[in-house]
Amino acid sequence: MENPKTELNEITRSPSQYPKANMDQLEQELSFRKLVESSECPEQLKYDFNKNGELKHLDTNEPFVFNYYKNAHESNHKRYQVLGHLITQYVYELLERVCKLQKVHIPTDATEDEPRSLFFISEKALTNSSSLIVLLQDRGVFRAGQWGLKTIIHEGLDHGTQIPFIKMALQYYGGVIVLNPNDNFIDLKMEDEWLSLSTKEESSTVNSSWWIPKRCSSSPEEHTIYIWDNFISKSAAKNVAFIAHGYGGLVFINLLMQRTWEVMNKVYSVALIDSMHHTLHQVKNNLQVQEWIQKHSREWVTNSKPLDRPTGSLVKVDCPTVSAGTEKYSLAPSSTLQAIFKYLKSTLKARNTVALSRSPIVTRSSKNKRGNTEKEC
Repeated sequence: MENPKTELNEITRSPSQYPKANMDQLEQELSFRKLVESSECPEQLKYDFNKNGELKHLDTNEPFVFNYYKNAHESNHKRYQVLGHLITQYVYELLERVCKLQKVHIPTDATEDEPRSLFFISEKALTNSSSLIVLLQDRGVFRAGQWGLKTIIHEGLDHGTQIPFIKMALQYYGGVIVLNPNDNFIDLKMEDEWLSLSTKEESSTVNSSWWIPKRCSSSPEEHTIYIWDNFISKSAAKNVAFIAHGYGGLVFINLLMQRTWEVMNKVYSVALIDSMHHTLHQVKNNLQVQEWIQKHSREWVTNSKPLDRPTGSLVKVDCPTVSAGTEKYSLAPSSTLQAIFKYLKSTLKARNTVALSRSPIVTRSSKNKRGNTEKEC
């Protein structure tokens, strides 16, 4: 936001004061159990999320157990896949009905029968001239709104979903975009089998003919560049920040190298969480980009040190690194929530201070440089 009214200390409050996933509200909005019962395996998946957002068995109140069938790994794996699919649908509903985000299908020029990907965006994210937060997850089988599927199953919604980050972004920064970088292909074979536990005696060899890539989203890198070109870069937001976890950090640096000047002008801060990026390999000898990364980025790494304590970096050209306050990779995002938004707040304040000291002249020609045509992937 251009003139943030919230002081820095308001973002350093205790965790109990944070806008987190209110499970009472979620239960009123929708039920995960209803999704399970709509599948063909309600008895094999007798689980639901309790008021604390933890996945528990309905009868025993025990956490999820993978080995439901004895000596049948394939059946247990299929059951786990169905659970993951149901959780994905549940999180999508939470994003739309609780966080009030809008689902956007891409590419926007797709034909009616063409496989499409999607992402989520807050209502006025593209027209609000204040700040925009972009969430970029790690790679894996999980989809938009999740930091990790296993984390949701074993640690709960507050640790495994991006909902606490989304609520924080909406409360303090006006707009948020939730990317979906892992939604790259459509599996024709699985489309009709997701809600069934039946397994067929077929070769376990993956048949590539079943997989169809989604145009403009066939990889995390392509997905992110497409949304940057057609949505983020065209938004009215003057200050954009990225929060990237794991492989998402590598994807952001790739975006930075592909759209260098656009990104450096529009993005004011990058919060990396256990990032898999490699500055020397990706940036090479581009000194301007190296300097920008050092100045505008910070990485939280799993470490035994207290949260935010400097850990040092082996690479001089990399960004400053601090402790995530946990040694568990899966808990790093939820552990760093407070620290990250405190960091974004301070860097935004610094950017606004610098902006006030300058008086750029905006001409009509500079406004019309970009044009309004959609960029192709």
